[in-house]
Amino acid sequence: TDDREEFSRRAHRHLEIYTGLPNYRGSWETQGFVEQDFLPGGSERLKEAMVAWGDAQEIAARVRAQLDAGADHVLIQALGAGASEVPDDQWRELAPVLLGP
Repeated sequence: TDDREEFSRRAHRHLEIYTGLPNYRGSWETQGFVEQDFLPGGSERLKEAMVAWGDAQEIAARVRAQLDAGADHVLIQALGAGASEVPDDQWRELAPVLLGP
């Protein structure tokens, strides 16, 4: 989505499960996040660092930035409007940009 409020809602809902998992919290702590970032749904700081938003080009730029910074892989999860919704439209938009022609 390119709607900031919708992005924020989806991102916090998505992060809610992960902020309660010790393995994710431990990984994030090694990246400089602190206990205050792990409130249910994550802090604004955690959300901005972990969830990309915008159009397909903006998201692809975030992925490229991670790879350019030395990541050898980047996990991508498209977030639909609802937790049980398969985000087909988002994948159709992202796939050509992320995978190339």
